[in-house]
Order: sequence, then structure tokens, then C-alpha cells
Amino acid sequence: MRVPDFLVRQVFQPLWDVYEGSVRLKTMDELEKNQWKTGAELQLSANKKLTLICQHAFDTSPFYRARFQEAGIDPGQVKSPADLASLPLLTKLDVRENLSDILSTNYCKDELVPAKTGGSTGVALSIFCDAAGVEKRNAAALRSDQWSGWRMGQPLAAIWGNPPQAVTLKNKLRGFLKDRIMYLDTMRIDDQAIDDFLAEWKTVKPGLLYGHAHSIFILAEALQERGLSLNPTGIVATSMMLLAKERVVIEEVCGIKVTNRYGCEEVSLIGCECEEHKGMHLNLDHNIVEFLRDDGTPCAPGEDGRIVVTELINYGMPMIRYEVGDRGVPSDRTCACGRGLPLMESITGRVADFLVAADGSKVAGISIIENSLTRFPGIKQLQIVQKIPLLLTVNLVPDTGYGQEVEDELLNGLRDMLGAEMQFEINHVEKIAQEKSGKYRFTICKL
Repeated sequence: MRVPDFLVRQVFQPLWDVYEGSVRLKTMDELEKNQWKTGAELQLSANKKLTLICQHAFDTSPFYRARFQEAGIDPGQVKSPADLASLPLLTKLDVRENLSDILSTNYCKDELVPAKTGGSTGVALSIFCDAAGVEKRNAAALRSDQWSGWRMGQPLAAIWGNPPQAVTLKNKLRGFLKDRIMYLDTMRIDDQAIDDFLAEWKTVKPGLLYGHAHSIFILAEALQERGLSLNPTGIVATSMMLLAKERVVIEEVCGIKVTNRYGCEEVSLIGCECEEHKGMHLNLDHNIVEFLRDDGTPCAPGEDGRIVVTELINYGMPMIRYEVGDRGVPSDRTCACGRGLPLMESITGRVADFLVAADGSKVAGISIIENSLTRFPGIKQLQIVQKIPLLLTVNLVPDTGYGQEVEDELLNGLRDMLGAEMQFEINHVEKIAQEKSGKYRFTICKL
């Protein structure tokens, strides 16, 4: 039996928030209104939150108290991101080595919601957030989900690795009355799994198709080969770079635009496309995002730089000037949608996904893949690993049309991008292995 969507949206969702004492829907209502404010109004509000989180971090976190003092910054006088320019960036190593001192003394550790991310290095990073912060993060995700065309109350289909299993009665009721999520496990996308997914799709009739970008593409490609289609009202691709070629296939199979979303476990939602699909709106209600050159100075609009985030809502574990490990391009454009939330033009890739060319320069993995995988026929999947400077291991899944001529063109193309001195080790494989999370990585630099 399927619960009507309007009952989920108007009755069960609000009742569940009351039952849990959650501020999720209240926050989402505020965010829905805020998005139509001017950019200046939103920045002013963010700056006020910045002052509060800096003062809180100084007062309750030994790590930040020392950092602010060493930098000579009075947290109460922090009125804009520019006032933090002399504060050192927070790195993943800082978090690993100083976790206890970063956590706010206003909270018992057991009160905080834990999370772990393997990150690009494969070394686990422990993150904590206070309960209200988690609910506010979820509210921001709900707002951006609805930009895709999906409406709260409609079921979801998640293409995700290691999907959770409802064990307790409470979780089963939550799944039936509120969340209503069906899963396709990215660790096992084969013919039988797809058949089961399609059968469940007909019963559940999801409104939102959500998941890892490349995994959604794998499903869409399989359906395209079968001559089948899906009919969601919204698609949200996240967790991985969305390639232009993949976007085309997904949109052909589903008949609607893909909404590309960007975030990370440490600070949650950072940016998301709206209905215009021309850049990503930054989540300024909850995060202040800086784009920095390698020398630490701010990037100009249109200039690629390191992404640094200060989260404004996590009082349990303040994340101030956290270097995410990704690179992106800021924008000074105004979106035609009318939202005042600032834009970023694009994500150019994770730092660890940049390969080192023969001359020592760094080349974005996304650019390499877009100019190789999507350029030459006969290559189904591709992954490039760099363990030593002048040798690349190329793992590829051959497809119809692959041969020596295609391989030669591929290697010549890679030499054009990375240098004539580059050598290659080619491995023909049946499939590209996933990470434990279920994600795929196209380029991996271990230098």
C-alpha cells in the first residue's frame, strides 16, 4: 500500500518533526523565503552568523582560542570573511590531530552526531555536528532537492553504496510514513539488480532519482541499451563530478534535466544548481565559501582556486576556514532564477584528482577524462592512476569499437595533455573498482 504523497507532506512529515522536536521543516520554510532576498541581504545575515560562530569557537574550543590569539584576531570584531584572512586554514590533518580540542566544551561528545569520511586519501576523518545543526543541514538539502522539480512527500529512489537497512520498528515506520526511499546498491549494479529496481520503481513511483553521478549514469546507460526510460520529476546527482557526456545520457533516459549538487560530509551542502542549470548557488545561509589562489589570496570571478568553507551552523564542532580539498570557480553573475544566493561557475575537481604533468604542473582530472573518455569511441569506463611522476596506470573497460587505433589515439591525447615524456601501463579490465562508499574515482594521484 502506498501512502498518498499529500498525507506524507502535510501530515506525517510535520508530525514526525514534532515527535522528534526537530527544527528541520521550520528551517526549510525560512530557507525557502531567504533564497529570494538580495545578495547583499544574505551576505549581511551570513556575516552576523560568522561573528557568532567565531566568538563561540573562541569561547568553547581550545584549538580555536589558540588560533585566534596567535593570529591576533578578536573574534567579536570579525564582521566579514576578510577579517579572517590571517587565520590559518583548517586542514584534514589539523582535524585528525586536534579533534578533542576542536570540539566545543558546551557539548558532551556523546550528545553530538558522529560521521566519518574516507576522503581522497583513504584515511578516515571523524566529524561531529550538534543535533540542531544536522537538522538545519537536512533542511538545506530539502530546499535544493526541490529545485530539481521534486516535491517533499514524493518517494525517492537512491543510487547509493551500502544502503541502510531499517531494523527497529521506529525506523520501519519512519521509512513507510516519512522517508519512503528505495535503493539500488552501487556496489552491485548488475542485470538482476536493475530488474529488481525497475519492478520496485513501478510500485513505489519515486519522484526523485538521487545518487552518485557516475552510478546514475551507469543505470541510465543500462536502461538506454534496453530501450527503457524512467519518469522521475527530479534528478539530483551528487558526491562525484558529473561529466557532460553522462549528463546527456541521464537526461535522454529520464526526459528531464539533471540537477548537479555539491557538498561534503564535513560541512554538508555547499552548492547546487537551480532550474536554470547555469552554475551552482552557494548555500550562503549555512556556509561562507572562499575561493583562494595557491598563495592564499582571493580568486577573481572566473578564476580556478581552492575551496575553503566556514560552516555557520555547527556549534558542536566549529569548522572555520576548512580546506575541503576541492577546487572550483567563483562567479559574479546574477542568476536568471531571481535567487540572491551567490553562484559558483563549476567544480574543477578534488585536489587529489589532479594529475602531475611531465613539467610539474597540475592538470584537473575532470579535464583529462572529458578529453579522453568522452572523446574516443570504444571506451566504456576509464580510470587513470599516478603513483610515480612519469608513469600512468590506465585502467579501461573496452567497448564495441575499441582497438589498437583507439588505444594509440587515447595515449597520444594523454601525452598532449600531460607531456610527451609520459609513459603508460594499460590494463584492460571488466569493470572499474569502486571505493568502499560505492563512489567511482576517474583519476587518482598518489604522489
